[in-house]
Amino acid sequence: MASNGDHQTTVKPVKPPPSPSPLRNSKFSKSNMRILVTGGAGFIGSHLVDKLMENEKNEVIVADNYFTGSKDNLRKWIGQPRFELIRHDVTEPLLVEVDQIYHLACPASPIFYKYNPVKTIKTNVIGTLNMLGLAKRVGARILLTSTSEVYGDPLVHPQPESYWGNVNPIGVRSCYDEGKRVAETLMFDYHRQHGIEIRIARIFNTYGPRMNIDDGRVVSNFIAQALRGEPLTVQKPGTQTRSFCYVSDMVDGLIRLMEGENTGPINIGNPGEFTMTELAETVKELINPGVEINMVENTPDDPRQRKPDITKAKALLGWEPKVKLRDGLPLMEEDFRLRLGVSKKK
Repeated sequence: MASNGDHQTTVKPVKPPPSPSPLRNSKFSKSNMRILVTGGAGFIGSHLVDKLMENEKNEVIVADNYFTGSKDNLRKWIGQPRFELIRHDVTEPLLVEVDQIYHLACPASPIFYKYNPVKTIKTNVIGTLNMLGLAKRVGARILLTSTSEVYGDPLVHPQPESYWGNVNPIGVRSCYDEGKRVAETLMFDYHRQHGIEIRIARIFNTYGPRMNIDDGRVVSNFIAQALRGEPLTVQKPGTQTRSFCYVSDMVDGLIRLMEGENTGPINIGNPGEFTMTELAETVKELINPGVEINMVENTPDDPRQRKPDITKAKALLGWEPKVKLRDGLPLMEEDFRLRLGVSKKK
């Protein structure tokens, strides 16, 4: 009998999760890999779906409630036999048989997550719990797209994964920042308690075609303003920095993380750092040299610096971004021109 203060704790042995299907190990017919992408109608999600669908051994199920995503982003796959689209909100349980889950569902732009902060935190917490419950039931590996926002307004620069962050728990951005921090906690708790195979990607600013035109994120704002001939609005003081990763590089990093052997968290982002003023000047030069640049008031809790330390991604995933900002912006400009109906001047 252990005396008081000398409790013996026993850890339950973790049962291996069930195999999704006996076909996995059958000799003659290998069944397709079934992959669920939550938030797959969104900006990054739809590009991820494109890449996954290129592999003919994949069947892809997308669950999205279209709060910020759009069916239009997936139109080329609708009707394809290996593709399924479900209108579903991850705050409700979902019962499907899958082998992998890419959990991207969550508004990622301040305009959207501040519009309904309670819904945002529910998506991050209850949505992640539901997806982990699904992973536990069917033995799927699950990848969470967390965010560089978990570092808050960082006191360490650049930010390595070992940095715990400097986050305001009661600010207007907290529903997103703290929501993602809780989502990471849940991932590791399920991993330790139930043996779930987890992967966590901390994704930094990403840009590219299919971004929401008026989503309040700086690259889409500047390109839309330049195309409309409006002044580029730079939040004061203009010296705050961001790092921008082109969406094809981001998708490559997520797939490498899912297929690899490391739980993460792993930073995925482009370490090339630009001030907001430099970004505005670049957009002006490439798209519309005639526009003005105006300084406007800043939003609360806006981080002053954001730059990933990608040492881990390089070493563990063999990943680093390939697309430079000056090459990526014109690809995004082309997409925005089509959607805004602005033709290029001869």
